Amino acid sequence: MATPIRPLGSLKQALRQCRAERERSRSYATAPLRPITHQPDLVLPPVKYPSLEPRPINPPSSGFRPSQAIKQNRFEESMRKIPSIPPPRSTVKACPDPIAAVTQAQLAVLDPTGARTRLFADSNAERVQPGDILHVRLKSGDPVSGVCLVIRKRNSPIDTSILLRNQLTRVAVEVWFKVYSPNVEGIEIVQRKAKRARRAKLYYMRNPKHDVGSVENIVRQYLRNKAGGGVGSKDVKGRDANSGRRKVSGKKKR
Repeated sequence: MATPIRPLGSLKQALRQCRAERERSRSYATAPLRPITHQPDLVLPPVKYPSLEPRPINPPSSGFRPSQAIKQNRFEESMRKIPSIPPPRSTVKACPDPIAAVTQAQLAVLDPTGARTRLFADSNAERVQPGDILHVRLKSGDPVSGVCLVIRKRNSPIDTSILLRNQLTRVAVEVWFKVYSPNVEGIEIVQRKAKRARRAKLYYMRNPKHDVGSVENIVRQYLRNKAGGGVGSKDVKGRDANSGRRKVSGKKKR
């Protein structure tokens, strides 16, 4: 069982240090002894122990210390004002519709006069419609003519394209053209369809029954009239797929 004095064992080192620091004095018999008079007002100076004296606190250095991470340990001298940067300009207010702005900028380069835009605009009554015969002039290559089967409008007006169908040596040929392509020099309407088509995609004209055939005669007559040549018949018809077929009349029964 532990004794009640054991908890004081931790003070042994402190008491030993105090005794070592106590000022020791030795008296020598070199003078006659004087009678000691009682002085009640005599106050002995207190004994000072350096180990128990408060240590002087040095002023903190101006450099950064880890303890300065706490707000209460920071110094105003080392704190600098953080510059406040204003927010950037709102792009929504500067350009509410960037896609439309880019489209208009590209149309100004690809179609400066706006002729092709009006030629395929839905608000134009004289616009190109499926079934019309078109003549496309190219900057590099021979012109191409044919019946317009499809007018494709996807994503933006710049992607507008047309599908032309014609016959070369009685072989059907279909070609896609971008309306705003830099290689396309011009698009002309040679002949309009007699009756407005009920469909937007005339794929049924690929069948021999509805195939218009070659339109070279119609285009040749149109170019002759445009150049100021002789006026031909307005009812020029193309050579369809069934034009070369011989008509066989059935034999009458006797």
